[in-house]
Amino acid sequence: MLLCLRIENFALIDQLELEFGVGLNVLTGETGAGKSIILDAIDAVLGGKVSSRVIRTGTNRALVEATFSFTPPLAAWLSEQEIDLIDDNSVVISREITITTSNIRSRSRVNGVLVNRQMMGGLRDRLVEITAQGQTVQVGQSAQVRDWLDLYGGDSLMQQRQKVAIAFSAYQQAHLALEKRRTSERERLQQLDLLTYQVQELGTANLSEPQELEQLLQERERLNHVVDLQQMSYKVYQALYQNDNETPAAADLLGDSETTLNDMVEYDAQLQPLLDLVRDAQTTLMEVGRQINAYGEELEADPQRLEEVEERIRELKQICRKYGPTLTEAIAYYQRIQGELAELNDGEQSIESLEHQEQTCLQQLTQLSYQLTQLRRKSASHLESRLVAELKPLAMDKVKFQVEIVPSSPTVAGADKITFMFSPNPGEPLQPLIAIASGGEMSRFLLALKACFSQTEAAETMVFDEIDVGVSGRVAQAIAEKLHQLGQLHQVLCVTHQPLVAAMADRHFRVDKQTINKGSNGNTEQRTVVRVTALDNLTTRREELAQLAGGKSANEAIAFAESLLLQAANHRQMKGEV
Repeated sequence: MLLCLRIENFALIDQLELEFGVGLNVLTGETGAGKSIILDAIDAVLGGKVSSRVIRTGTNRALVEATFSFTPPLAAWLSEQEIDLIDDNSVVISREITITTSNIRSRSRVNGVLVNRQMMGGLRDRLVEITAQGQTVQVGQSAQVRDWLDLYGGDSLMQQRQKVAIAFSAYQQAHLALEKRRTSERERLQQLDLLTYQVQELGTANLSEPQELEQLLQERERLNHVVDLQQMSYKVYQALYQNDNETPAAADLLGDSETTLNDMVEYDAQLQPLLDLVRDAQTTLMEVGRQINAYGEELEADPQRLEEVEERIRELKQICRKYGPTLTEAIAYYQRIQGELAELNDGEQSIESLEHQEQTCLQQLTQLSYQLTQLRRKSASHLESRLVAELKPLAMDKVKFQVEIVPSSPTVAGADKITFMFSPNPGEPLQPLIAIASGGEMSRFLLALKACFSQTEAAETMVFDEIDVGVSGRVAQAIAEKLHQLGQLHQVLCVTHQPLVAAMADRHFRVDKQTINKGSNGNTEQRTVVRVTALDNLTTRREELAQLAGGKSANEAIAFAESLLLQAANHRQMKGEV
């Protein structure tokens, strides 16, 4: 139950604090007095959409704070969100709205803890249900009508709907997997052909040694320069070991040096290490000479091998251009696509398997949707009887009402399209409610619908914004009694222009606009503000009812107001109220 509402700088409200009570709370006042602003503030604090227009002119910050009584559903929500209690009797919800030069920002808090919009949506359903003539659009929406019917059906129906939602998700996943498989099949086959060709080409190339190309390039250079290498190796051999010319070879020169050093050592033993170095150098030089000579003798031209090397080099360079740029990278690519080819051949589910999976999920969804439809038909039958019974006291005793359920494509909420069908007059066929109901008929229908839900509504507070527009006389009295009846099960907040409705209130508030002077030191300006007065005594209530009935406090209007209050008191007494 909404205990207190505090508003700052919201639309035309500068400062306002209201304390609501149990039963039927009524807000009255002239058209445009600001009654709906209060309901807009309730909507805003519970996460409703807001714009910069809600912030009072001349300020950049608005605040709405609502205090609700503590209830078990609210306790469960707080526990889920790990939000601590301030006390054992109430929960405080606030929303601060600020405007900057570029945008608008808002912050919502529950017991001082910041919460996001999604969390506020879950909390709102536990606290307040707002009904207005603007819901006419919702009455024409199959999804909204379906949600109402399912809610009326209770836990068993909602549980079945949850099963359908799970089945629909499974079907959707299976369907998407199949479509993805079908869509990618052409690409898969193209990729399969490409990789098959590449694996065959790289396999035929017999790639194993990353340095093969460099080695072949070196071998080609050797084969192309055999004669030059022979000549140069012989020239080196002569220079080092045995020269055919008169010029002595390096080995001969080292031999002479060894002989001289050997003679010197006989006179100075300190030269022995130098002699040893010369002898070692001579040995090394002679070994080099023998090896270079053997190398030159072994060299011979091999045109066939040269052709083989040239062909292999061309093959490897072509491989590198396509899969490289280096042979090492080409080999790594070959190893990788072998794995990819195996996955394309073996890793994918067949289309037939996915088609079977999709069909199985569709059958499961169809079966569960059919069971949901049956539960909805049962719920619809009960709602039809109940709603007609609720409409009869509202001067609609000849009305016919039917919940039309026709098959539709499966969705997360089942396979039903649901429409409220309505006939207010005998002999007239049933037609969609949205198409034929007048404003007054729609008002009464919405009120009766909420009365049907009064036993199943989770929200403790029900708000009605001018639900009685377009009716008068006996119908207005019936609406007043219905609102009062709802007030015995829920806290009801109602904006009304009907004195018959206002007279039934357990708590009555008058809303009006006032012009005040703001500023000081001679710089004053006039500002319009909304003020709310609690009509706690019989005199003030009688005068307000007289204003609603006759527009002025004339004797006749006062008398009529007194009769309304007496009639309301008698109604309460008949219902056994204290």
